[in-house]
Amino acid sequence: MMKYISTRGNAPELTFEEVLLTGLAADGGLYVPKDVPHFTQDEIASWQDLPYAALAHKIIYPFVEGCIDDKALQQMIDDVYGSFGHKAVAPLQQIDHNEYVLELFHGPTLAFKDFALQLLGRLLDYVLKRRNEKVVIMGATSGDTGSAAIEGTKACDNVDIFILHPHGKVSEVQRRQMTTVQGSNIYNIAIEGNFDQAQDMVKASFGDQAFLRGERKLVAVNSINWARIMAQIVYYFYSSLNIGGPLRPMAYSVPTGNFGDIFAGYMARKMGLPIEQLIIATNSNDVLHRLMSKNQYEVRPLKHTITPSMDIAVSSNFERLLFDLYDRDGAALADLMTKMNARDDIVSLDEERLARARELFDSLAVDERTTVDTMQEVYEETGYLLDPHTAIGVRAARDCRRNTGIPMITLGTAHPVKFEDAVKRAGFRLPPLPHHLTDLMEREERYEVMPADLKTIQQFIADKTFGGE
Repeated sequence: MMKYISTRGNAPELTFEEVLLTGLAADGGLYVPKDVPHFTQDEIASWQDLPYAALAHKIIYPFVEGCIDDKALQQMIDDVYGSFGHKAVAPLQQIDHNEYVLELFHGPTLAFKDFALQLLGRLLDYVLKRRNEKVVIMGATSGDTGSAAIEGTKACDNVDIFILHPHGKVSEVQRRQMTTVQGSNIYNIAIEGNFDQAQDMVKASFGDQAFLRGERKLVAVNSINWARIMAQIVYYFYSSLNIGGPLRPMAYSVPTGNFGDIFAGYMARKMGLPIEQLIIATNSNDVLHRLMSKNQYEVRPLKHTITPSMDIAVSSNFERLLFDLYDRDGAALADLMTKMNARDDIVSLDEERLARARELFDSLAVDERTTVDTMQEVYEETGYLLDPHTAIGVRAARDCRRNTGIPMITLGTAHPVKFEDAVKRAGFRLPPLPHHLTDLMEREERYEVMPADLKTIQQFIADKTFGGE
C-alpha cells in the first residue's frame, strides 16, 4: 500500500485515503508519495494504443492501491472522462512543426482543473460513504478551481462546499460557472480582497479547525491535495504517447501560478516518461521566474491581469519540488519554508540545488502586451484562438525552447470564452459558449460578498454547516 509523507518531515505517514481527507500535513507541509511508482520504457510503450480512461487507470492505480478498489476506480474514471465534450478527452492541436497545444478544456467547466476535480469528487464520495462521514470542503480560487470543484462535488451526499473567490477579480464566465450551480450544499463567497488573502484564510482554517466544533473535518480542493496532482500526471503520458513517446523525448510549456500542473509533469518524468524540458510560464506575478532566473525568492504585492487564473503571488506546490531538491530532508526544508513564508526578506536557494532544478526547468514571465500579441500571432499563423493563459505558455515555449528537434507541447489550460477582456483586447469576437453552457448568462446567481476577515468567514461556514442541525 502506498504511503505518503510530509515535505517537512514531522507529521505521520498516511494512506491515500487519509491524504485525500487531510490537505495540509500537521507540520504545515504537503503530502507526497513516500515511493514514486516507476514504469519502464517498454511498459509505457505498451500503452500506446490505450484510450485516455484506460491509460488513466494504469497511472493512477499505484497511488491508490489498497484504499480504492480496482474496478471502482475504473468506473469512476470512465464516468469522469466519458462526460468530456471531446472523445479524445485531451486532444492535441498542432500549431507549427513539432509544436502543439494540448487541449485540456473539454471538461464541464472548460478548464484543465476538470481532469482532477471531477475525479476528486467521486473519490471523496466513495471514501466518505464507506466511512459514514461528512466533511466540509473549503477552497480558494483565482477563477477556475472553484467552478471545477463545485461541478465535481455538487452531487456528493456527504460534502458541504465553500469556495472563496476575490470579488470582482474573476471573469464573468468564471464567476457564473460557480454561482449558478444549484445545490443546498454549495456556498460561494466573494471576498473583498485578492486570491492570496483567500488562500491564506483557507490555510489558516486548516491549521485551526476549532470553528467546526470537532464534528467535521476540512478537506482541500486546491492543488495542495495530492489527488489533484495525481490525476494531472496522466495527460503528460497521454500526449507523449500520441506523438511517438516514449521513444522520443518531449518538452512541455506550462502556464502556472501555483506550480501544481507543472509539478505533475515533473512527477511524470520521475515515473519514467522521458521529458527533456519543463518551462514555467508565468504572467507578471513572476515569483517563480525571479527565483529560477535570479535565485531571488521574494513575495511581492499581487497584480491583477488579463490572466486571472495565474494571479498568485505564492506558489504553494513549489514546496514539493524543493523537497526533492533538498534530498527529501524534511528538517532542512522546514527551515527554508519558515524563511520563505516570512515574506519580509529575499531568500536564495543553495546554488547547487538550484542548478539541479535548472537542468530540467526554464522559466519566462510574460506581460499583458506580449500575451495579446501572441494570441494575435498564433491566430494569424493558424486561425486558432488561444486563451490568454495558453498564449503565455506558447510565448514561453517559443522563447525558451532548447531543442527544436523534439516536440514542444504547451498545455492549453482553458477555453478562450472564459476570458472576454483578453479576447476583445486582442481584437477578436468572443467565441460562443459550448452547447452545455449556452444559457449560462441567464441562470440565477447565488453568492455572498464578505470582508476578507477570517473570523467572519469561519462563522459563516459554521452557521451554514450546523444551522440545520
